[in-house]
Amino acid sequence: MLASRALSLVGKRAISTSVCLRGGHGVAKVEEHTLPAYFDRRENPLPDICYVQSLSPEQKSLKEKEKGTWAALSNEEKIALYRISFNQSYAEMNQGSSEWKTVIGAALFFFGFTGLIVLWQRKYVYGPVPHTFDPEYKQKELQRMLDMRMNPVQGLSSQWDYENKQWKK
Repeated sequence: MLASRALSLVGKRAISTSVCLRGGHGVAKVEEHTLPAYFDRRENPLPDICYVQSLSPEQKSLKEKEKGTWAALSNEEKIALYRISFNQSYAEMNQGSSEWKTVIGAALFFFGFTGLIVLWQRKYVYGPVPHTFDPEYKQKELQRMLDMRMNPVQGLSSQWDYENKQWKK
C-alpha cells in the first residue's frame, strides 16, 4: 500500500515536471523548441514524432484499420498512412533542388555590380594616371639609378656591366 502510494506520487511528479517547469513566479510552460520536433533529414530518416499531430476522423479510422492485416489495405491507404507519419519519402528527400541556380545568379549579380562600382570609381573618383607610370619615365628612372650606382653589392647596379653598357649574363 505504501509502495503503491509512493510510486503513484513519483509518477505524478515525473509527469508534472515534464510538462511544466517551476519558475520564480508560479509555473511556466515548457517552450516549444524543447519538445521533440519533426524534420525530414537524410541523416535521420526516422524523426522523433509523426508528421501529422492532430488526426482527422478519416485518419483516425485509417489508423484503426492499420492495426488489422495490411493485406486488406489498398495502396492508396498505405500511402495515406505513410503520409501521416512522414512528409517526404526518402527518394523525395534525395531529390535535388534548383537552389544552386539562385545562388550562382546572386553571386554573378554581385560580381557584376562590384565591377560597375569599380568602373565608376575609375572614371569619377580617381584622377588621371600619374606621369611616373609612363614607360619613358620608367626608362629615365632606371638610367638614373644606374648612373648613381645604387646598391652596387646586391642591388640593381650589381647586375649592370658598366664597361659594355648591358646587363650581365
